[in-house]
Amino acid sequence: MKGRRALVLGASAGLGFGIASQLVREGARVAICSRSEERIRAAAVNMGAALGVAADLSVPGATRTVVEQVKGALGGVDVLVVNTGGPPKGGILEISDAQWEEAFQSLWMGAVEGIRAVAPGMKEQRWGRIILLTSSSAREPMPGLTISSGLRAGLMGLTKIVSGELAEHGVTLNAVLPGFHATERLKELGIPEDRITSQIPARRLGRPEELGALVAFLSSEQAAYITGQSIVADGGWMRGF
Repeated sequence: MKGRRALVLGASAGLGFGIASQLVREGARVAICSRSEERIRAAAVNMGAALGVAADLSVPGATRTVVEQVKGALGGVDVLVVNTGGPPKGGILEISDAQWEEAFQSLWMGAVEGIRAVAPGMKEQRWGRIILLTSSSAREPMPGLTISSGLRAGLMGLTKIVSGELAEHGVTLNAVLPGFHATERLKELGIPEDRITSQIPARRLGRPEELGALVAFLSSEQAAYITGQSIVADGGWMRGF
């Protein structure tokens, strides 16, 4: 990854931080983004990122603006990792219209904006890597995670159709579906860790750096023939195909 320019969204903590840190270790020049200016600057210093950008990606156009800012600072974007925070819990009758709309902008339109912002430059240079970080709930819906299960499932379809448009130009697009990992998100969901790990064949939670290693591989030259895939990293939790 030496010399490659990467942008990781939602990277001040958790899985995004783990991914961005691994890309830094692999030699990439990494820009990271999250809502809090204080947290993103601290995270950038911690991992040795080239740039930290504060932005609220639930605002229409914000993802595109961040991409353009990073292009200006780094001279381009070779790798884009689209990662967003988990939406609120709730069933269909508990979630407000405003929550649906905010989540749609963040989870769905943020991905669309990001892809559209980086694709022209990647096509021109005939090299690029786009990774959408979604969730295992996209394939195996989880009770109470109605927004996540509904919107993120659609990103697998987006991955398939758009990867076909970009493949001949040397640009890959894949989705990574994390299972249960040791992050603050688990605490937010209020699920006891022992209840989760008892259902995972690996009998433990995933570590953010493990997911980071997977994303780093998909971002590399060696992964040039892998595109249009939705890859699950969940310790064997998912039983279906």
